[in-house]
Amino acid sequence: MTARVRHRGRLALPAGLLALVLTGCDEQQDALAPRSHAAKDIASLFWWMMGVAWFGLAIVVALMVVAWRKAHRRPGHEPKEGEAFAFKVVIGAGIVFPIALIATLFVIGDIFVIGTTQAPARGATQLTVDVIGHQWWWEVRYPGTSAVTANEIHIPVRTPVRVQVSTADVIHSFWVPRLNRTIDTIPGKTNAIELYADAVGRYRGQCDEFCGLQHAHMSFYVFADPPAVFQRWLRDQEKPAAATRSAGATLFAQASCANCHAIRGTSASGYVGPDLTHVASRTTLASLTIPNDRNDLVRWITHAQEVKPGNQMPDIRLTNAQVQTLATYLESLR
Repeated sequence: MTARVRHRGRLALPAGLLALVLTGCDEQQDALAPRSHAAKDIASLFWWMMGVAWFGLAIVVALMVVAWRKAHRRPGHEPKEGEAFAFKVVIGAGIVFPIALIATLFVIGDIFVIGTTQAPARGATQLTVDVIGHQWWWEVRYPGTSAVTANEIHIPVRTPVRVQVSTADVIHSFWVPRLNRTIDTIPGKTNAIELYADAVGRYRGQCDEFCGLQHAHMSFYVFADPPAVFQRWLRDQEKPAAATRSAGATLFAQASCANCHAIRGTSASGYVGPDLTHVASRTTLASLTIPNDRNDLVRWITHAQEVKPGNQMPDIRLTNAQVQTLATYLESLR
């Protein structure tokens, strides 16, 4: 019985490591399933590096096998005439060859990857989007328009888009694995990257620079829409809130929600939390932490700290009737 338990214990670690690796295989964030020219170049560089690494490993293993066989051919005998050859092998396979391979990979990366993934020049793209990182959500603005949203970026498909990233607090890192490389948001600085999607779809992004307690729950979506659909979405996002005179709108202001959130077309002009002008049009809440449905909306209003501990939204103390009225109002903001 003890031996069986020990055997299972030995299997537990490899199984756990395998499960951990497989959790990164979700195609939503798979850098090896690219959907843009930049991401394809990054994936190609990865496979080049992987191929070279395996080739180098094969050479090292082959040399070790040859050395082992020679050592066992004459037990206890180490021929001096082989020392010159061994020295050449060490210099050639251990120094010259690796340097040549690394230099080759550097040239390939510089020509085929760095050039295509660097920040686009101003005027070289057809659209600019400003993204501001907050602990722990993403603010999204479209310069030249009044559209403001959160945790969801819409872009027209097959269109180069300049994304300018900054931060409202600490260092974050903006990354959409299937579209391009990662880029940091540095306090006091604005960085830029190009987003381009080959196909219509939804692409998951993530902050990949540890930024605090809820770093793992600081995700976002990039929606690549047909151009006509994108333009219609942008026009809708520019509009002010429709239902501005209701019991829910009054309660929103009285319950201090307006101190942290803005709703265009109303007196609510807070900036601590996301703009809620069209919150009902979003697919998730709390930066992809929970879906944007009635039950989760109510849970987020009343138990935000339970859903996402440490975030800046306090649990709102209201009666059940008031919560339902507030939820109905927020669901009308499309």
